[in-house]
Amino acid sequence: MESVRADGQAVPVSEVTGVVRSCAVDRPSVRSFLHAVDRPRLGWGNATRTVVAGGAAALIQADGPDRFDTVRAAADGLFDGLQTPDSIPEDARPRLFGGFAFHEDHTDGEEWQGFPAAQFVLPSIQLTVTSGGAWLTAAATDVDAAETADNTLERWQQRLDSLPEFDQTDPPGIREKRPTPSREGWRQQVEDAIEQVSRGDLQKVVLAQSLAVDLDGSVNVADALASLSETYPGCYRFLFEPSLGSTFFGATPERLVRLDGRTVRTEALAGSTGRGETPSEDEWLAAQLRESEKDVHEHQLVVETIQDQLEPLAADVTAGTRTIRRLDTVQHLQTPIRAELAQDRHVLSLVEALHPTPAVGGLPPKTALRTIRETEAFDRGWYAAPIGWLDAEGNGTFAVAIRSALAADSSASLFAGAGIVADSDPDEEWDELQLKYGPMLDELE
Repeated sequence: MESVRADGQAVPVSEVTGVVRSCAVDRPSVRSFLHAVDRPRLGWGNATRTVVAGGAAALIQADGPDRFDTVRAAADGLFDGLQTPDSIPEDARPRLFGGFAFHEDHTDGEEWQGFPAAQFVLPSIQLTVTSGGAWLTAAATDVDAAETADNTLERWQQRLDSLPEFDQTDPPGIREKRPTPSREGWRQQVEDAIEQVSRGDLQKVVLAQSLAVDLDGSVNVADALASLSETYPGCYRFLFEPSLGSTFFGATPERLVRLDGRTVRTEALAGSTGRGETPSEDEWLAAQLRESEKDVHEHQLVVETIQDQLEPLAADVTAGTRTIRRLDTVQHLQTPIRAELAQDRHVLSLVEALHPTPAVGGLPPKTALRTIRETEAFDRGWYAAPIGWLDAEGNGTFAVAIRSALAADSSASLFAGAGIVADSDPDEEWDELQLKYGPMLDELE
């Protein structure tokens, strides 16, 4: 594992020293800023904070079964070497943004070029926007780091006022869709999984499908991210675009974990239905979901497993009340879960303990992962894997990268999964997949 500095020279991360500079700015156009920055580009947003950034002051990569430990150690070394003034507000302080592949043995092949088993970026320039203000943050790790960071910050301060306002572009339009597997292949996969559950080999497995989409034009990912932010303000919107390769982006409703000090917040999100065309139909569908033995069983498996995963690390774990989470095209069963840690932990320790949740993997975990590997005919890459950020204190927030797409030029791959249990119906699970494609298809057609 190495850290790649802004000047392109690769050095061990423990030898990296750097400088961080920041300043408050008038609230600029997030979309215009994202259009203007260089690759690698990233975007991260939730209901309270939006971050867009470009360039890499440092890059951490790892692979194999020790990738979480490797990234954690590298992040600690990198932050130890950063000179970050105490005067920088909490929202503007440097963070590492990135994620992991779903499978630990993932390699970044042709489709997932630039997305290794683990990768995190310290941006060269970052714009953070909250309800309390907006800030630019510059970081540099070259031999003249202080001068580089000062110059980068000054250049972008001056540039913000002249960034052009872009008209929102229309979606490119879809010419053709090709699912993997096909409907018949999906039916066979589900029936085989149900047989494993019936034999007692599995309690649940989440099988996914990839939808290859040919487009009439290129995806403007900055516009797509802005549109997702308007439609799904309560979701985690994300964009990761490496120096080379495709762009991975989406709007996920599923938080994997948030760590603040010793307080852990997460949730179980499993069990789905559609949205109604009228308020009464919407509520009828929600009532059916609440009363569905299949969905409630699937959901409770996720709740209990998350609690079991947290209990070895926590002094107290509490599950809240199960509710309905309504999104634009789909409704889910959701249960909030909170824990207080018995001792200080790094957010990546929790990410490792919780990934993959039964909502995207299955039970028992090892058997489910093996079934997924043997069954799925496409590479999940970063789909359904942990994505997010971490800071110098080891705090951070990670989401599960569902409701996502991998776009390049005039094509894209969309992903969706469904939890298979004993009483699953292949046709109903197929319909659930189509609902889950909705958010990303809306950005393309």
